[in-house]
Amino acid sequence: MRKISREDSFCDYYRQWIAVYKEGAVREITLKKYLLTYSWLVRLIPNQTVGDLDKMSYQQLLNAYAEQHERQTVMDFHHQLKGAILDAMDEGLIDRDPTRKAIVKGKAPREKKIKYLNQFELHKLLNSLNLDSRLNWDWLILLVAKTGLRFSEALAITPKDFDFAHQSLSVDKTWDYKSGTGFLPTKNRSSVRKVAIDWQLIVQFSELVKGLPEDKPIFVHGKVYNSTVNGVLARRCVEASVPVITIHGLRHTHASLLLFAGVSIASVAMRLGHSSMTTTQKTYLHIIQELENKDIDLVMRSLSGLT
Repeated sequence: MRKISREDSFCDYYRQWIAVYKEGAVREITLKKYLLTYSWLVRLIPNQTVGDLDKMSYQQLLNAYAEQHERQTVMDFHHQLKGAILDAMDEGLIDRDPTRKAIVKGKAPREKKIKYLNQFELHKLLNSLNLDSRLNWDWLILLVAKTGLRFSEALAITPKDFDFAHQSLSVDKTWDYKSGTGFLPTKNRSSVRKVAIDWQLIVQFSELVKGLPEDKPIFVHGKVYNSTVNGVLARRCVEASVPVITIHGLRHTHASLLLFAGVSIASVAMRLGHSSMTTTQKTYLHIIQELENKDIDLVMRSLSGLT
């Protein structure tokens, strides 16, 4: 591998930095994000040398990237570059930290309202499922609706993950349906969890997984496509005359119903495998605000009854 000098382009340095420090050390999806950042460097600063990267040129780079991206995306771009830049400083290729006090700009975020079903609509959807005696995608739809698992987590479920005696399901891995490499670790450490499941699901799956290999995924038979399962779900939604949602929308439905039922944010966060309650609060902010408004109405009615 050629040694990079101060006169080489920062693009070349960053690509080499990815190869040395990130390839084989991070998940494939994370590596793709670094490579995407590299592609933007090639587009925005193809001739910028390592040694001449200063505060002004770095801020101009961030500003150019911010013209087409939201602020959070620009922040991620900034953090992915900062690690490489600090290493370049340690190697004596850059004299001063150009990222210090950098101003992160970006386009205003688009309003993102998550799609989910209400309780009545979910009942109609589940009643439309084709739940026969053999495992099919309808069974996966039911499992996600009742557990809130991520799609990759649901695909990784094996018979031994069910604890029928204690009515729980262990989530400690995912299935790499994008690249087809098999089992992968969960999204984060908080995603390793035990999810309580109802007695009806216990009875149903205890029969379905009987005789299946203990350590093989129960839903995977060859290549799996997210679009295939979403297609099945879309058809079931149409048959049930409810809004069409995705498998990830079923996860939102699960969480939303729990919040509306009065389950605490902390418990919902643990059940979903979120790294912190902050993630849950941000994702379901509009639902939490609706609940707060209901609480205020309840408080006012209670107070008005006092004499």
